[in-house]
Amino acid sequence: MISFEIPEKINNEMQMAKMVAESVMRQYSRYYDEHEHERPSEYINMMWPVMREQHRRRTEKLQQNGNGNGSTPKREGPDFSILRLILMIEMLSWGDAGQYLCTPDPALGGAAVEAVGTKEQKIRILGKFGQGEPKWGAMAMTEPGAGSDTSNIRTTATLDPATNEWVLNGEKIFCTNGGLALDESEGFVVVWATVDASAGRSGMKPFIVEAKSPGVKVTKKEHKLGIRVSDTVAIVFDNARIPYDNILGSLEATQRDGSTKGFKGAMATFDASRPAVAASAMGICRAALEFTRDKLAEEGIVVDYTKPKNQMTAVERDLLEMEARHKSAWLLTLRSVVLMSHGQPNRLEASMCKARAGETVTWVTQKAVELLGPMGYTREWLTEKWMRDAKINDIYEGTKQINTLIVARSILGYSRRELK
Repeated sequence: MISFEIPEKINNEMQMAKMVAESVMRQYSRYYDEHEHERPSEYINMMWPVMREQHRRRTEKLQQNGNGNGSTPKREGPDFSILRLILMIEMLSWGDAGQYLCTPDPALGGAAVEAVGTKEQKIRILGKFGQGEPKWGAMAMTEPGAGSDTSNIRTTATLDPATNEWVLNGEKIFCTNGGLALDESEGFVVVWATVDASAGRSGMKPFIVEAKSPGVKVTKKEHKLGIRVSDTVAIVFDNARIPYDNILGSLEATQRDGSTKGFKGAMATFDASRPAVAASAMGICRAALEFTRDKLAEEGIVVDYTKPKNQMTAVERDLLEMEARHKSAWLLTLRSVVLMSHGQPNRLEASMCKARAGETVTWVTQKAVELLGPMGYTREWLTEKWMRDAKINDIYEGTKQINTLIVARSILGYSRRELK
C-alpha cells in the first residue's frame, strides 16, 4: 500500500518551520515589503544556526563517503532530506516568500556545485556553510541579452597561462542573493560563462567566483514588483581573476565527457531547483487560499462539498476551483520530488510542476484579491502582497513558456531544433 504520511521526524521539523513562519516572517512581512533593501535580520539570525548544523552534517557525510569525482555510494532507500527541504520551502514561503529567499544557504549556487562539482569542490565551497557567521551562495546566468536562451550568453572566461587563472568579463543581471553572497567573505556565486563564444551552448562552463574576488562589482540593486526584500542585483566582471580550480568539475573533465557538459550541468541544476521554486509558489498559494477561505467563512460563506456545482454560489465554485488547482500543482511538485529522492531523472516532472505552480499561484492570488473585494486590494491585508509575490514564480527558473516547451519535447520526442 502506498503511504502519503510524512515521517514523524520531518513533521516535527515542520512544526519548527511553522513557528518561524508565523512568529517571525508574517510579523515582519509588510515591514520588509516597504523597506526593500534591508536585510531581514530577525529571520536570518533565527535560521542560521539551523542551516549551519544541516550543512555541517552534510559536509561530514560527504567527507566520509564518495570518491574523487564527487559521486556517493548507491543510496539505500529514498533520500528524505530532499522531501524535508521541499516541505520547509513551502512552509517558509507560506510565511513570506521574500524572506525565505534570504535564507543563509548556498541556494542555486549550491545546487550547481552539487550537480557538477567534484567532491573536493563540494567540501571546499559548501563546507564553509557549516561554520562561522551567516553566508550565502548564488547563481549568475541571466544577462541583458540572454534570458531563456542561454546560448546567447556573452560573459567570457579566458585562461591566462602566465598565472594559470581564469579571467572573466561580462555582466549578469537579476542575480538572486548576489549582493549577499559577494558581501560576505565566505560567500560565492556560480557564474556561467563561455570559453568559446562561437560554440554556443557547447562553450558554456560554470565557474565559482568567491566573495571579494578582484574585478567583481555589484552595480545595481533591483526595485521589484514582489518578493521585495529578496536581494536581486546586477554584477559586472571586469577582468575578474579566479583560480584555475574554480571551474566546476574541472575543464579536463568537461572536455573528456563531452562538449555540452557545461550546458547539461546547467540543466541538471534546474532539474533540482525547479521543484523548489514550485514549492515556494505553493506556499504563497496556500497562504492566499487559507486567508480567503477564513475571511469568507467569517461572512458565512463555506463550501458544502456534498452539493453539486450547479447548486453552489459563484463564490463557492471559485473557492472549490482554487482548492483544486492548488492541490493538483502541489501533487505534481511532490511527484517531481519523489523522483529526485529516489535518484531518478525528473526533468519532465520538474518542468511540469514549475509551469503548473507558476500558473496556479498567479491565478489563485488574483482570485483571492477579487473575492475579498476592496479590502483584498488594500495594504491592510497581505492579499495584494501575495498577488505581487506570486507573479515571479511564472518567470524565473524558466518561464512557463520555456517549461511548456521542455514538457512538449520530452513527451513528443522532439529535439530543441525540431520544436521551438
